[in-house]
Amino acid sequence: MATNSLVCVNDYEEQALSLLDKRVRDYYSCGADDGQTLSDNVADFRRLRLRPRMMVDVSNINMKTTLLGQEVAFPVCVAPTGIQKLAHPDGELAMARASASLGTCMCLSTGSTVSLGELAENVPELLLWFQLYVCKDRDLTVQLVKQAERAGCKALVVTVDRPEQGTRRTSITNKFSLPPHLSFKNLDSLKSPLQSSQNNKYAVLHTMFDNTLTWEDIQWLTTITNLPVIAKGVLTGVDAVKALESGCKAIYVSNHGGRQLDGVCSTISVLSEVVKAVNGRAEVYLDGGVRTGTDVLKALALGARAVFVGRPPLYGLAVAGEEGARNVLTILRNELKLAMQLSGVTDVQSVSRDLVTYRASL
Repeated sequence: MATNSLVCVNDYEEQALSLLDKRVRDYYSCGADDGQTLSDNVADFRRLRLRPRMMVDVSNINMKTTLLGQEVAFPVCVAPTGIQKLAHPDGELAMARASASLGTCMCLSTGSTVSLGELAENVPELLLWFQLYVCKDRDLTVQLVKQAERAGCKALVVTVDRPEQGTRRTSITNKFSLPPHLSFKNLDSLKSPLQSSQNNKYAVLHTMFDNTLTWEDIQWLTTITNLPVIAKGVLTGVDAVKALESGCKAIYVSNHGGRQLDGVCSTISVLSEVVKAVNGRAEVYLDGGVRTGTDVLKALALGARAVFVGRPPLYGLAVAGEEGARNVLTILRNELKLAMQLSGVTDVQSVSRDLVTYRASL
């Protein structure tokens, strides 16, 4: 469809939600329980105000940065979101092409409807990370890690905030299930309960994840792979330190898009605490609530190396496939560049903490 009239992330979200089937729309957009954290993720960015510097030469802006030594063209990357073929027939393959065309990173979900191998074969230039849920069956976990290595992934992003699945009321009401024409492609060739079950494969998948995980299991993961391990789902400085002590090479501040424990802090509100605890020992990333280029700039000012976005490019995918996903990422890139220029910032790697302050109560 024509996208000329869609000029911001919110435009794409509104259009996508009008196009998607109700069950899919609710699955993508819902948060846990009352959705408090879901809304706080967005709203708390609005509590931050920018303090621009004037009379700065902004004719040359550097938006390039590195993630664990790998260069990206700008610090907005694609977060892991599952079952993308619900949004568009090309699913994660279209998302990967959009990401690669703009020179940024994509993190593929364990629950992907396109395999790691297919992405590696069709989009070899992509900077690809793999999001891993540790399974009760450790051999299955090892096999997933080996798939990521063979596909040329540059990092293993381990979700640490899912001992159990949060309550997503609309998915319960809608009796959400994986359509029969789709499957979790990274698990298709592996022996697992998915192969033997005739039940809802979405529900079966979630029974496979281990709820006994401790930081010792993260230490174990670092012994079975040479890939850097990143802890995703960290919300406190204490856990950030534990992740580093367990061998993680980076910290990913996330509350699962507000889909796990409702009432936890927004990611932007805890970013400073995590960055302070890490104290320069590792890179820190953030997802949750990023909708504009100024949001990105605020996160960089508070110490994030880069942000990841989940729903925004997914909504772009739903509207116009690869083109839509690329358009959403381009919007965020261009908004970030303009925000930098208007703030007197010339390099994404040197955004100062004093660029932001909290809005004063009136």
